[in-house]
Amino acid sequence: MDQLKTTELQSSKPQLIDRFGRHITYVRLSVTDRCDFRCVYCMAEDMTFVPREQLLTLEEMERVGRAFVQLGVHKIRLTGGEPLTRRGVLQLIQGLGSLEGLRDFTVTTNGSQLPRFAVDLKAAGITRLNISLDTLRADRFRQLTRTGHIEQTLAGIEAALAQGFKRIKLNAVILKNRNHDEVLDLVAFARERHIDISFIEEMPLGEIGDHDRAEAYYSSDEILRDLRTRYDLQAVNDQTGGPSRYYKTLDHDSRVGFISPHSHNFCGDCNRVRVTAEGRLLLCLGQEHSVDLRRVLRAHPLSDEPLIATLKEAMQIKPQGHEFQLAEKPILFRHMNATGG
Repeated sequence: MDQLKTTELQSSKPQLIDRFGRHITYVRLSVTDRCDFRCVYCMAEDMTFVPREQLLTLEEMERVGRAFVQLGVHKIRLTGGEPLTRRGVLQLIQGLGSLEGLRDFTVTTNGSQLPRFAVDLKAAGITRLNISLDTLRADRFRQLTRTGHIEQTLAGIEAALAQGFKRIKLNAVILKNRNHDEVLDLVAFARERHIDISFIEEMPLGEIGDHDRAEAYYSSDEILRDLRTRYDLQAVNDQTGGPSRYYKTLDHDSRVGFISPHSHNFCGDCNRVRVTAEGRLLLCLGQEHSVDLRRVLRAHPLSDEPLIATLKEAMQIKPQGHEFQLAEKPILFRHMNATGG
């Protein structure tokens, strides 16, 4: 154990550098592709999920997280699907939360399970929460999530606030003529609770069958224009390790972020990779460049050295960026829930 701690302490310098000179310091680790909601921008209504026996075990996921931290990764975000629906997930969170060198440990959630888990998440070392909230209207919430009830998520937000996490952020995917008219109300909701909010342009992943993505596209610039009719938002240099560009008003601590894969491509300084629930290392959100980590883990159950070597080698196939085209059918049939948020 002492040797392991020493290795982790010596790993603060990023060691994962791709062929474009970008340092990888942030990993999004999906613990499941399942979710208790069926959000229209994330998956089709009738989904086929990965058989449970093909998923990484929680112990294997902890090995992956530990290897990344040894290589200088200092931010891990647990995603899904809905990560808090994975049985025994607290075991994984407790294991990762104890790693030396992990400075930012975040969960992205739809909030439905937070009344049950908020206390334990804080105790296990989660520093920040991202909670999806696309609308404040109960009828629209049902339409956008297909199966969810807004009361679940609102109760989850209040449960999280009661625990005093370092930071809580709302994530809102904005679709034209579905919820774009609520951006002012969503910011007001966040400001009332002194939390952040990020508005996200829809990612064109997988056939969803619900709407035409090009017609539903509402750009970050349009959202910012709408918000400035009420708020004097000014750009700030705040960074959370991800692709959000942040704005603030001088009179308030809440930040408004924009994740803009179409209107403001963020690939140039990408510092992220993803690991799917079945152990596939995705080198880019919008490309299929990947490596099978499950095979490596199971071929070498007693040593992490082959895993570490594989992670280093994988940096050589990380592409320069995605090629999202809203007007075309998706080139990727992988849905967002299978991608890892």
